[in-house]
Amino acid sequence: MSKGGGRGNADHEKSYARSAPRARRPQEDGHPVVWIVGFSLDWWSESPEEDGSGVSTGYAAREFEKQGVNPGELAIISKEAVAPYERPALSKGYLFPQTPARLPGFHVCVGSGGERLLPEWYKEKGIELFLSTEIVKVDLASKSLTSKSGLTFIYGTLIIATGSTVIRLTDFGVQGADAKNIFYLREVDDADKLYEAIKAKENGKVVIVGGGYIGLELGAVTKLNNLDVTMVYPEPWCMPRLFTAGIAEFYEGYYANKGIRIIKGTVAVGFDSNANGEVTGVKLRDGGVLDADIVVVGVGGRPLTTLFKGQVEEEKGGIKTDAFFKTSVPDVYAVGDVATFPLKLYGEQRRVEHVDHARKSAEQAVKTIVHRRGKTVDEYDYLPFFYSRAFDLSWQFYGDNVGDTVLFGDNNPESPKAKFGTYWIKDGKLIGAFLEGGTPEENSAIAKVARAQPSVQNVDELTKDGLAFISKF
Repeated sequence: MSKGGGRGNADHEKSYARSAPRARRPQEDGHPVVWIVGFSLDWWSESPEEDGSGVSTGYAAREFEKQGVNPGELAIISKEAVAPYERPALSKGYLFPQTPARLPGFHVCVGSGGERLLPEWYKEKGIELFLSTEIVKVDLASKSLTSKSGLTFIYGTLIIATGSTVIRLTDFGVQGADAKNIFYLREVDDADKLYEAIKAKENGKVVIVGGGYIGLELGAVTKLNNLDVTMVYPEPWCMPRLFTAGIAEFYEGYYANKGIRIIKGTVAVGFDSNANGEVTGVKLRDGGVLDADIVVVGVGGRPLTTLFKGQVEEEKGGIKTDAFFKTSVPDVYAVGDVATFPLKLYGEQRRVEHVDHARKSAEQAVKTIVHRRGKTVDEYDYLPFFYSRAFDLSWQFYGDNVGDTVLFGDNNPESPKAKFGTYWIKDGKLIGAFLEGGTPEENSAIAKVARAQPSVQNVDELTKDGLAFISKF
């Protein structure tokens, strides 16, 4: 097998496809036995979540190398033209007005403090990268993958790391949603186009459609670029899937103090454009119209499982797996956004869209595959974790956000250095913890408490203790 890093042209595909008529055992004829597939149909989920040359594929490759994979045993297929990278950078440092982040600076695995895996690393390790290669058909029964150019790849073991695709307003037939300068953020190419538009529309007006992760992070970074920013979302407060009203009150107030206009309780129902097809306005359901030079849409995502429909067991919108990320089909694993897995801590099947899970689930799947070669692996025991950074703010959340809540600390958006948090209590136990402005030690402590699930005897006392509560454990 050729050891070239990052080739994805048709000639290279043809060469491999013709010489690989069947699945092979490790190193047989020098062809890969394990394929990590991060492809897309069309294609950023709320979670910076992982497909294409995304997080899961790179972390899986690193884990295979740590476990002693032999050169020629592993290959990665990706629609994107670049080696796996840390996708969260796209809504943060990539769009900074000064010294923006650029590849190769954020290839995996720098997001977790690890080594940066440049394309040369894959070549040195004998890991084949099939980039710019989109898979459009999958036959799990015959262990075959068909590319957009009509060529077939045969695998021995498959890791599905397809992640999520953004939800587009054109999917719902929103009038004018195909106008120029309406952006979605998922890949490096998307970020490049948005960055160019920001520079071209200096001091212009931007409308952010959506109040989730992407909306909040892009609202902040576009404001840093001196744009006139308006955020629009239908919910009563931002990030309602995680934030309480008390948490959201702080961030909405902080953003307003930065000059960002927030319009809640309505949605975009159409767009105006000029003779060049460029967006000029956003029509709202309540009848209002917002001037816009740029529109960025972040209204969620959906897991990319379409190619596997009818071939693998699904649950809760994802591909059902066990605690080792094995699917219902032998030799097929699913990780990251697409996996619905047993969340041991809460005794239920759940799908998690976040970069932390993308990294850890990929590593778990690799350990499971290696286990078949004589090594052992524990069941996946994941503690849900979410975080974000915007402006000078930084928050972390661990655990589950159900039950009653206790707000503590200073959540006044006028405070020069606000620091506050929230605990979630269910059935007399603390099961979730959120902290804004925490130190690394404090963030580690709330994670420890969320996993330990200590009993809460007196809610009033917990409110009074606030962050000091974690020092008891």
